[in-house]
Amino acid sequence: MSSKNSRLRVAFVALVVGLAGLAAAGPAAAATHQDIPPAATAPGEQAPPVLVDFVDLAASPLPADSEKHEFTVTYRNESLVDQTVAPQLLVESPDAGPYLDPSDVKLERRTAHGCWKTVQMGTQTGTLYTDLVTAQRTLHPGQTLTRVYRLTVTNPEAVGTVQPRVALYA
Repeated sequence: MSSKNSRLRVAFVALVVGLAGLAAAGPAAAATHQDIPPAATAPGEQAPPVLVDFVDLAASPLPADSEKHEFTVTYRNESLVDQTVAPQLLVESPDAGPYLDPSDVKLERRTAHGCWKTVQMGTQTGTLYTDLVTAQRTLHPGQTLTRVYRLTVTNPEAVGTVQPRVALYA
């Protein structure tokens, strides 16, 4: 695992621990944030799923040519209950830089009809990533999610790693 991925996991754990501490502090802590309305769900609605973990799939070097390369993210729900998941593709810069820019690559995903749709990538600390919220899917027990991405490197000097993974929600 790269040190950048470790830093992201540590930041995520710190956020979760901080939120848990705020929840444990109760109404007194919430009262100090009067400008932020409390999150509420309407009667009968479920709270949005909470990200709890990632399943990293096999990483590979960023292709150094301008050819189109396919990456498949597959995850099977082996549990006995429904599971919310989100496929994600990360394109990580080398730890020492230079950092990648979204214009260095073109990413597309295959639709259910077999067409290719451009995917906008976010960027943070040299990592390009696909959005998790729009990718969330609920898998029933035994169902498999397969998402196919097509990546084209548009900057011949771009260097990095392609890391497919699946976000797991509770």
